[in-house]
Amino acid sequence: MPNNPIPATGDSPATAFGRLLTIMNTLREQCPWDKKQTMETLRHLTIEETYELSDAILEGNMQEIKKEIGDLMLHLVFYARIGSETGDFDIQGVLNGICEKLITRHPHIYGETSVNDEADVKRNWEQIKLREGNKSVLAGVPGSLPSLVKAARIQEKAAGVGFDWEEKQQVWAKVEEELKEFRDEFNIEGDIADHEKAEAEFGDVLFSLVNYARFVNINPENALEKTNKKFIKRFQYLENKSKENGKELKDMTLEEMDVFWNEAKRTDS
Repeated sequence: MPNNPIPATGDSPATAFGRLLTIMNTLREQCPWDKKQTMETLRHLTIEETYELSDAILEGNMQEIKKEIGDLMLHLVFYARIGSETGDFDIQGVLNGICEKLITRHPHIYGETSVNDEADVKRNWEQIKLREGNKSVLAGVPGSLPSLVKAARIQEKAAGVGFDWEEKQQVWAKVEEELKEFRDEFNIEGDIADHEKAEAEFGDVLFSLVNYARFVNINPENALEKTNKKFIKRFQYLENKSKENGKELKDMTLEEMDVFWNEAKRTDS
């Protein structure tokens, strides 16, 4: 087995980053697992790490956030190492590339452009991207994004070039309009006549709600995930309480479940 010296702890950001690069290079050359990895095999792991960071942020757990940032940083230098092996790019090119992009897209900081507010910055950003060769303002929205996140990003991009409502009251009126159109797809018995059309109307409802959330400064992905976590916590409380009482959920009435559910709600407040 190779006996490599352990790189000293970095006492500055540059030396700490250099330490990570040294370790990455050693692992890539000597560790059987690391030697086998490709960008494709790492991809799903990177997605998993990104969601773990997202969870830590929503939980407000700073130590977990620190740990997950480190995990993601490892993945980034791993990709750069693979890129250097194929001769396509290296870590210096990656870092210099993002630096140049930030300089170019912040002419109000590194140039003579004047801005009044955040909206001006966003408009400039999108216009610069178009000058750089993007064929559409929406071209920068990844197709593989989850639909809720994608809807928010599409709306932000469109608003960045002025395609937007003027007042949030207009947006809420659109929400109510879409809700009515969705409701109109149900007959008096509550059944759907045309499922495909109802599905399309439901999509319009969600899209309009995401748009309103943007106007009132609510991140829809964060909001929904917090609700998911809240539901999981309350449901698991219900499961535990039913076990303590010697019952299984499938044998309980909704009224019995509601007792424990309301208890769980009180513990959240």
